[in-house]
Amino acid sequence: MNPSPNTQVARNRVWPAVSVIMPVLNEERHLAEAVGSILTQDYPGELELVIAVGPSRDRTQEIAEKLAADDPRIVVVANPTGRTPNGLNACIQASRHPIIVRVDGHSLLPSDYVLAAVETLEETGADNVGGVMAAEGVTPFEKAVARAMTTKIGIGNATFHIGGQPGEAETVYLGSFRRSALDRVGGYDETFVRAQDWEMNHRIRQTGGKIWFTPRMRVTYRPRPNLRALAKQFFHTGKWRRVVGREHQGTLNLRYLAPPIAVVAIVAGAVAGVFGFWPGWIIPGGYAAAILAGSAATGRGLPFSAWVRLPLVYATMHLAWGAGFLLSPPSLGRSPQR
Repeated sequence: MNPSPNTQVARNRVWPAVSVIMPVLNEERHLAEAVGSILTQDYPGELELVIAVGPSRDRTQEIAEKLAADDPRIVVVANPTGRTPNGLNACIQASRHPIIVRVDGHSLLPSDYVLAAVETLEETGADNVGGVMAAEGVTPFEKAVARAMTTKIGIGNATFHIGGQPGEAETVYLGSFRRSALDRVGGYDETFVRAQDWEMNHRIRQTGGKIWFTPRMRVTYRPRPNLRALAKQFFHTGKWRRVVGREHQGTLNLRYLAPPIAVVAIVAGAVAGVFGFWPGWIIPGGYAAAILAGSAATGRGLPFSAWVRLPLVYATMHLAWGAGFLLSPPSLGRSPQR
């Protein structure tokens, strides 16, 4: 099929050069596939990929260097700390182009992702645009996590998790930026080991910038492979989200406070029950019943092996996030940058 005249005109225009940045650590399993989805982008303009490699315990460094040797569009830089914001800033510093598209080593981009990012930036005038974090699992556990991460019961009403209409947003998944916006706010705050996206997007909005969500941009995301890794992920996310709330007053709402409130209520109810006040069991019992009912409603279509894991996945996400929020030390995240 021949392209339409409008498509041909669009192809013939001068497109801005794009730098894709990718911080990686222990990504031997997914790195080559993720890089392949970047290098095969259907984008008419110039494209480079900058990979910041942390001190990995697997073959990540070797794979990254081999990929760079095979394709001159790839640049590999060091990230001695292994921390995500440090790696992102190292990539930004080494990159050359006015549009910067952030990806992860375990994310798979559709072929039109960069094109959609550039067009959305131009159409909206936004400083950062992003789309849907489309979680997809392979094992039964991963499939249960993927389902939980795309429901309001599991993750709240964030559009980049559950989808929605295009429009302004507080934050987006990954992000495709104008370099001028990153320069304006000084890049990522390297004290934010987690939640660095939310924190920097807040600073962009504070300085007059616009963050834009579009369902046109979808990224395949691979969930954590086991319960321990999932609990660790959500514990640290909750811990660092409280840091954002401390540093940027007024950014916490009921959606963020619900998990820690649930943890306190469940623990208090269980303790009261243990000490003989039987109505105390109503709270943890009610939570368990709600999780089972929610799993039955949201688990339709899942294989049975994934469906039976869904209640445990929901409870782990809620309680680990809430515990992380409650146990976040006041000294965490203090930074000279702020």
